[in-house]
Amino acid sequence: MIIRNETQLDNEAITEVTKAAFQTLAISNQTEHFIIQALRKANVLTLSLVAEIGGQVVGHIAFSPVTISDGSPNWHGLGPVSVLPEYHKQGIGTSLVNEGLALLKKSGSKGCALVGDPAFYQRFGFKNEPTLIYENIPQEYFLVLPLGDTTPQGTVVFHEAFSAKD
Repeated sequence: MIIRNETQLDNEAITEVTKAAFQTLAISNQTEHFIIQALRKANVLTLSLVAEIGGQVVGHIAFSPVTISDGSPNWHGLGPVSVLPEYHKQGIGTSLVNEGLALLKKSGSKGCALVGDPAFYQRFGFKNEPTLIYENIPQEYFLVLPLGDTTPQGTVVFHEAFSAKD
């Protein structure tokens, strides 16, 4: 498996991987591929990595800036992260998250936030932090990972692309 930055030639494959990954998830509105397209169009993808096996894109992860109401700079949101269903349970998602977080930290990012399954993301050090809030979702699914010495306090807002529906 190779993990690398996306190229323009990967856009269609990323869309197909994302659609397939979220197709059967009850928690999904099936808009994740639109979110990635909107983040790309707005030029706010801090990182967009693909996992490739035998020349085929089988996974993708996106990171983009978030704002925090206390003014803390240089925090990012993780998501969506997608792996083709036939490649689940092979460590691809874990590898994408680990590589993305390492690159964020290397670039000076102060932290990362996400909405996701605590059972999956806690292994990377993500946790629910009561001083950080993402409105309109159950707090236990909003997780953060400080990459610096401090944890901000306030409300986190993801880029408006996360509202994309088409």
